[in-house]
Amino acid sequence: MKLQNKVQLITYPDSLGGDLKTLKAVIQKYYSGLFKGGIHILPPFPSSGDRGYAPLTYAEINPPFGTWDDIKSIGENHDIMLDFMVNHISAKSKYFLDFLSKGRKSKYYDLFLTIDKIFPNGQPNETELEDIVLRRDEPYSDFIIEKTGETERVWTTFGETTPSEQIDLDINSKTTKEFLRNYFRNFSDNNITIVRLDAVGYLVKKPGTSFFMVDPEIYEILDWMSDMAKSYNIELLPEVHAHYTIQFKLAEKGYWIYDFILPYMILESFLFRNGERLKKYLINRPPNQFTMLDCHDGLPIKPDLEDLVETSDIKKVVNVCVERGANLSKILSKNTQSDDDFEVHQINASFYSLLDYNDRAYIAARAIQLFTPGIPQIYYVGLLAGENDYEAIKTGGGRGINRHDYSLEEIENAVEENVVKRLIKLIKFRNDYPAFNGEFSLLETEPHIIKMKWQNKNSECLLTVNLKNYKSSLYYLSNDNYVNEKL
Repeated sequence: MKLQNKVQLITYPDSLGGDLKTLKAVIQKYYSGLFKGGIHILPPFPSSGDRGYAPLTYAEINPPFGTWDDIKSIGENHDIMLDFMVNHISAKSKYFLDFLSKGRKSKYYDLFLTIDKIFPNGQPNETELEDIVLRRDEPYSDFIIEKTGETERVWTTFGETTPSEQIDLDINSKTTKEFLRNYFRNFSDNNITIVRLDAVGYLVKKPGTSFFMVDPEIYEILDWMSDMAKSYNIELLPEVHAHYTIQFKLAEKGYWIYDFILPYMILESFLFRNGERLKKYLINRPPNQFTMLDCHDGLPIKPDLEDLVETSDIKKVVNVCVERGANLSKILSKNTQSDDDFEVHQINASFYSLLDYNDRAYIAARAIQLFTPGIPQIYYVGLLAGENDYEAIKTGGGRGINRHDYSLEEIENAVEENVVKRLIKLIKFRNDYPAFNGEFSLLETEPHIIKMKWQNKNSECLLTVNLKNYKSSLYYLSNDNYVNEKL
């Protein structure tokens, strides 16, 4: 399967109208032919928490969302990307419930990482624990086995509860590999062409390491997964928040990666009215990336920007974002922090709100994203120029601020907004203009001017953005005539 160099949509199964059937209807009515790169449907599976990221199974679709037939139906006209939480599964899954009942006599025991599989002595020492990239206070949870009354300590990298709802899988076991293969086979049977490997960087647990992107073991596992996925005609997208050198190494090995650096670079350019750092980054970044400005998580800060942006500058940007209503996710592990103890992991807010609801700035920012080499993804809230949803924080936590669920009436009203119409027009141009399959170049300009060019045989287009006034224009060749449009 070859990924298409076109724009993708990211959405929850229930965020554009309430379920998958309505999602298809909304796409057909308002966005027919717009998302030629595909649709990334965030986890539609039965889940016990984290809005789909603690899956009970991948064999079923959560009934309130619909069925596999609904996914398959959307897949008739679009490439479909789904998430696979390859590091963990729900504590309420049938697999773990069987383990809780029977303990080590469970046929699913080999799926899970009891702590003695990692540390034969039963516990990491203080030094070993300090080395580990932590996503919760303790990376393990204690469970009582029903039939024996014994306590089993199981590795749980993620989870907001104690014990955790997200139970780590033992990627080295034959049982786990067959588990993965069965679900990928089912994905293929249901028109899934791309799988996003969520939290893949935490798969390898090796004493004396950080337990994150452990080299070379993680690449050996990724190579195995890639070969397995390709046997089902599925492309993989590893999701890794890490130091840029780790991301770039993944790209060098031929994997598609997420450009988690670009959103900050664009935002900082607009807030400081200076594009020099953005331009330097555009020259040096690998092209095989999925680009984004916003997503279901926040705008990435640490560890993604470490050694690329001075903390003093990041703090200035963060302060402006907080003034504009954002909230912050913090890094837990000291292993991933700089010496200054700056702990911001992500900025939670809609990108439109971070640009102070300025239509001209928003369209210019989107234009830069769409001109950046890679496959652009547009998050559904960003597609509708959505504002911060403070009510959603009450039930969805800090990240709920950018996870608004739109009613059909809200969608109908939003698509009539001028800023949304301009964005849709820009997406169509990015999809259809042939120059984007050619060569990219960045022109030398003054610090407040950004000029991005694409050329392919007889087609060429030039984006110009002025960061002082946020005005942007598109200059392109059409039917042997040059067209100059304001965006």
